[in-house]
Amino acid sequence: MRILVVEDEKKVASFLKKGLEEEHYAVDIAFDGEEGLFLAQINEYDLIILDIMLPKLDGMEVLRRIRIHGSSVPILMLTAKDSTENIISGLDSGSDDYLTKPFAFAELLARVRALFRRKMKEKTDFLRVGDLSLSTSTHQVKRGGREVELTAKEYALLEYFMRNPNRILTRTLITEHVWDYHFDPSTNVVDVYVNYLRKKIDRGFEKKLIHTIRGSGYMIKDEP
Repeated sequence: MRILVVEDEKKVASFLKKGLEEEHYAVDIAFDGEEGLFLAQINEYDLIILDIMLPKLDGMEVLRRIRIHGSSVPILMLTAKDSTENIISGLDSGSDDYLTKPFAFAELLARVRALFRRKMKEKTDFLRVGDLSLSTSTHQVKRGGREVELTAKEYALLEYFMRNPNRILTRTLITEHVWDYHFDPSTNVVDVYVNYLRKKIDRGFEKKLIHTIRGSGYMIKDEP
């Protein structure tokens, strides 16, 4: 899952990026409203965390312009203003949730997970492909009942695969969703991490789940 954080307080932005990446999300940061709007328009995000008080373009205007262009990306507003009027204004303008500063990071994570569940319309936090299962709440991965230990980036890559079973995922799509805005797409890092996953997910099993689609990309599927 890829998240855009638009926050002008650099310490707060750095704290959010570090914490979210530890939870296996890919995170881009913008320090003002204009940059945030630009990134939101050129990239596909699964969630935007948007501060209201921003230089160049305030968060409410960024929100308005994102919605005018038809984007339904979930948006969590951060605000130091906790008046009912401000909260109602944000929700009426198209935000999906809000959080008042200062906040506990655990609460922000809970709200992020809730917005993802709402977006995906999932009734369960488990993803499954064949005998491979993944819990999005505990980050536990099992193949054939055996727990599989993954790094944060391996987990993020596997989750993206499992949310898109039987679909060809190009290297471009993978980098957009699993790595951040500064990732160099000319490297072979995607192929390297897919091989890491194969060793942990498919090695020792007769049925392989991760497949190379020559000339296109990769696919996870239960069928031969």
